[in-house]
Amino acid sequence: MKATRGCPFSFHVIAIAVAIAYVYFSTVFVFIDKWLGLWSSQGIFNAIMFSVITLFCIFSYALAIYTDPGRVPSSFVPDIEDPENMVREIKRKGGDLRYCQKCSLYKPPRAHHCRVCNRCVLRMDHHCVWMNNCVGHANYKIFFIFVLYAIIACIYSLVLLVGSVTVDSPMDNQQSEGSHRTVYIISGLLLVPLSLALSVFLGWHVHLILQNKTTIEVSELCGWLKREVMYIHIHMILVHMRI
Repeated sequence: MKATRGCPFSFHVIAIAVAIAYVYFSTVFVFIDKWLGLWSSQGIFNAIMFSVITLFCIFSYALAIYTDPGRVPSSFVPDIEDPENMVREIKRKGGDLRYCQKCSLYKPPRAHHCRVCNRCVLRMDHHCVWMNNCVGHANYKIFFIFVLYAIIACIYSLVLLVGSVTVDSPMDNQQSEGSHRTVYIISGLLLVPLSLALSVFLGWHVHLILQNKTTIEVSELCGWLKREVMYIHIHMILVHMRI
């Protein structure tokens, strides 16, 4: 069964694109312009730097969306006759080889079936709704780079926002001051949670990389530990009741 991917655009992808555009224009044309002056040497330098970071962020985001996360080859069949071949992986329950009934394919080690994409993905980490794509073996690196650029852009914009707030520009009239206040409020409500969330998210994936784990594998391990603790607890209760 060959799964085909639909349109890469979704509500979440459009929301990210709108957020990137809003942060970029508010940073360059409001924060930098008010704090440093857009046409000053410092203003031009910061505008160029922020534009480059934003361009890298957009490019890595688009690449993460359109890159196939890793398709299981239709020709993959585990070598069950070679006892020294450790490529195959058995199920936790029973000794059967991992076989996907939906894709009608054997699943290599660390491959998982995505219900959203309706196919098996090599070394699947998770399905990201903000990319409308899975994060797997082939696009994990570019996904990580996108998150890194996004954090840099958010923190950079937040610093420029704080700097521009502390400057009182005599050129601002009452009307522009009111519109700028709206931009500052929306940007603050957007940038602060994003910076915190993305920083935690990046730290989590750094931890996964160092441990050579995926989000799914950690989730499965936590589920297994939870079940084991529950069984032990029930066993202790039964033993106590017998006593």
